[in-house]
Amino acid sequence: MNIAKVIVDVPASSIDQTFDYLIPEKFSDIVVAGARVIVPFGPRKVMGFVVEKTTASEFSKLKPLHDVLDFQPVLTKELLEIGKWLARETISLQITTFQAMLPQVLKATYKKEIVRLSEARLSEELELLFAGRDIVPYEDFIASGIRYIRLSEAVQAKDVAIEYVVQSRITKKYQTIIRPAKEIHQLEEAVLDLSKQAKKQKQLLQFFLQHPQPVEKQALLKQLKTSDNTLRELQKKGLLESFQQEVYRDPYAHSDFPKTEALNLTGQQAEAIKPMKETIENERHAVFLLHGITGSGKTEIYLQVIQAVIEKGAEAIVLVPEISLTPQMVKRFKGRFGSNVAVMHSALSAGEKYDEWRRVQRKEVQVVVGARSAIFAPFENLGVIIIDEEHESTYKQEDQPRYHARDVAIQRGQHHKCPVILGSATPMLESYARASKGVYQLTTLDKRTNNKELPPVEIVDMRKELHAGNRTMFSRTLKAEIEACLQKGEQIVLLLNRRGYSTFVMCRDCGHVKECPHCDIALTFHKNSHVLKCHYCSYEEPMPIHCPECGSDTIRYFGTGTQRVEEALVKLIPEARVIRMDVDTTRRKGSHEKLLHQFATKQADILLGTQMIAKGLDFENVTLVGVLTADSMLHLPDFRSAEKTFQILTQVSGRAGRHELNGKVVVQTYTPDHYSIQLASTYDYTSFYQKEMLMRKTFHYPPYFFLALITVTHTNQVKAIQSTQQMVQMLSKVVHKQTILLGPTPSPIPRIKNRYRYQCMIKYRNEPHLQDELRKIMEHFSEQIRKDGLLISIDMQPYHLM
Repeated sequence: MNIAKVIVDVPASSIDQTFDYLIPEKFSDIVVAGARVIVPFGPRKVMGFVVEKTTASEFSKLKPLHDVLDFQPVLTKELLEIGKWLARETISLQITTFQAMLPQVLKATYKKEIVRLSEARLSEELELLFAGRDIVPYEDFIASGIRYIRLSEAVQAKDVAIEYVVQSRITKKYQTIIRPAKEIHQLEEAVLDLSKQAKKQKQLLQFFLQHPQPVEKQALLKQLKTSDNTLRELQKKGLLESFQQEVYRDPYAHSDFPKTEALNLTGQQAEAIKPMKETIENERHAVFLLHGITGSGKTEIYLQVIQAVIEKGAEAIVLVPEISLTPQMVKRFKGRFGSNVAVMHSALSAGEKYDEWRRVQRKEVQVVVGARSAIFAPFENLGVIIIDEEHESTYKQEDQPRYHARDVAIQRGQHHKCPVILGSATPMLESYARASKGVYQLTTLDKRTNNKELPPVEIVDMRKELHAGNRTMFSRTLKAEIEACLQKGEQIVLLLNRRGYSTFVMCRDCGHVKECPHCDIALTFHKNSHVLKCHYCSYEEPMPIHCPECGSDTIRYFGTGTQRVEEALVKLIPEARVIRMDVDTTRRKGSHEKLLHQFATKQADILLGTQMIAKGLDFENVTLVGVLTADSMLHLPDFRSAEKTFQILTQVSGRAGRHELNGKVVVQTYTPDHYSIQLASTYDYTSFYQKEMLMRKTFHYPPYFFLALITVTHTNQVKAIQSTQQMVQMLSKVVHKQTILLGPTPSPIPRIKNRYRYQCMIKYRNEPHLQDELRKIMEHFSEQIRKDGLLISIDMQPYHLM
């Protein structure tokens, strides 16, 4: 008796366990752990993941599996284990962690088809089933009674493919290929036999006499200016034949990546790479923290480490933060490793993501470059995992399962006995602390590869500018520097830590600020559409002419968004050509690459943008970097605000003077004496680390304490407070005396989408059973969650406390 243990796709804690199903005889050879199946669950049929195949069950009456979706597992044995581990660590459901590892296409609703890929002779039953067709509905196969093993063999031989049609949108892409069905001498005879009227048919056959190779159908028809009918006549006569060939949707098909060779390493680089290569050679797990200043050649180290892994026949995962980094990163990896690289990030279409993922699954590539979720690439022989800009908060997923890509990387590194390399000019305090203790191996690059100094940083006190009567957004220093750059034909990068046109709208008479009616947050003014928008619930309303409170017409917008800066810049320096790069201008697919290409080819003088331009960009003509609101992050209710400020200032400063030309950085601030701004201006990471660690120790924050954040939301404010209070009471009975419980307190944004939000913060040093206790609390409230609309979210290592 064959039995499948299945995790079903029903997101409820009471169902977060395996269910046993009988494997019918017809499926016995094809059901494997990691494949998706359809199972009866109560009155309906649901999708599930087979996590184990066994021969015994404690239950006597078992329902049979209804259908098998995958003939090759979509999750490897290792990823199944990672999923279970992740569910424990992040207090998530196993089904949620499995879904997080797969491309969107495999989560959608679907119907299946069987597509013939080759003219090769199939088994007799399958030949009868196809009966001259290229595509057969899966239902026809089921009705035929053919054994599943026959289909499985044809799939393995790549003669047919199982196709998912997702809401009538095909997720694989095929093209029809035409080729001669007879020998050359037979085609020559056929040309002579054709009547004089069959000119087009003759032309087609003569084409294949000169080019006997298979040709894509549409290209052929276009080239010979002929029609489908002509082709069909020749197919009927058995002279030509067609077959379906799958084409991957390659997001970089039209990009030309010049081939690059390994560079000679500097002494520091060679010293840093040596222990990394040793661990690869000896198949040993270790975590390296590569602390290298901007421009010190971290990427070249990554490339040469990957080369060593490829030569060993193993595979590599490279994570880069968010899409702004990928165009230049992709260029460097594709330039070095060509088509051996798959790319996975959020700007790809669902189909492109699916195709890139399948190239990995089919072992057609050895390198994956991608954002956070690429950490789950289904490789089975990993030789290295690299996380570039490891301090970036985008490596933390903010909804379930709330994992950090670094933790998954280390877990996978241990499994594959391979190194994990974390690279950054400004490592996270937690990472640097671990390296200082010897948990990670620290390697330092403190010189740029071209031995140039980092650009000098000038801090401008904006309070003095105000006193001097300068009310613009640009200090006199920055304006003079921009003008000097423009005269020399050099380029400028301007960073603004905001998005939108303006921060809020306020009446100058009574001080009334327009807030969202559903969220306790000020509305943001968007000039193009002349509306006020809420960035949390998408509520919008027209910009009022009069104050709704006092009727005054002195209602104005305050704050600085990128649109406003762009307008002010054009007024101040009309000759400057500006490219604005923010959430609004990069919404469309490919707009990142397009804007960066325009800037790289000098179609603009100034690149103005939000944080997305602070990292990873490398333009040889940029000599000036200006930071307009250096301190806007310092005043957020977040213990990491000083660290984030230091990181972004250091990162953006590294964009200037990266090549032959000397660079300069101007930082505008209203708090020039803050240690994060002062130390960023001298690139002094060590002093910042020591100062910030002292603050963290005093106030019991990471890395000295671990944090867990519980957020409770409900449409009824009293219910939200009471539930949070109850949780705090339950926790206080089970945690250690040294553990600190804070709350219930309202969240920094107390209401979003008409739901009240309350928080409880747990600060602890050693709570080995905390996850278990939190699960019990979730179970205690499960009835209220199910029936009363109570929502509880638990984040075991919060990065955003808003």
